[in-house]
Amino acid sequence: METLRAADGTVIAFDRSGSGPPLVVVTGALEDRRTYASLAARLAPRFTVFNYDRRGRGDSGDTQPYAVDREIEDLQAVVDAAGAPPFAFGHSSGAALTLEAAFRGLAFPKLVLYEPPYIVDGSRPPIPDDYVRTLNELVAQGRRGEAVDHFWRVGLQLPPELIEQMHEAPARPALVKMAHTIAYDGQVMGDHMAGKPLPAEWARVTIPTL
Repeated sequence: METLRAADGTVIAFDRSGSGPPLVVVTGALEDRRTYASLAARLAPRFTVFNYDRRGRGDSGDTQPYAVDREIEDLQAVVDAAGAPPFAFGHSSGAALTLEAAFRGLAFPKLVLYEPPYIVDGSRPPIPDDYVRTLNELVAQGRRGEAVDHFWRVGLQLPPELIEQMHEAPARPALVKMAHTIAYDGQVMGDHMAGKPLPAEWARVTIPTL
């Protein structure tokens, strides 16, 4: 594990592995760098992989108050540590964070955005307006497990029987520990899960993207 300091002084932990062009992995909700350790290992023969803990997760700090701007600064710090503009792989809300960072000018030669959870039409119900507030209230009340369930039920729309099964999963304690960061992901997504088209100005991002 290596560490760096983001613009606001927050310690960001990351693993560096492999050799070749740099590539940054940006995780999604309820994930830390351990989630992508096996992916990093598979990419390492071709890339120098920077697999980092987003703030509030794993071994990274969590300076308050939270803001999406701070997360983009964290990603900028990892990009700077790469020494050359890196490719980026973002998953779920991490894909949305990566695209937002690219729109704001972070230099990536190419992007892979895997399952960005945008809701741009009426194919499923939009995220309710009180989603982030409810998550924060549950965590503040010490009901972290309920916050995880709220994410699964409202954010992912998992069926109740599957949520019950996941209560027994070995990873459950680690997910509950990260419960406060689900609201961070909700802020990253903003109103892009409300059944509306994505911002037209994002077309200014011309980076080759898969």
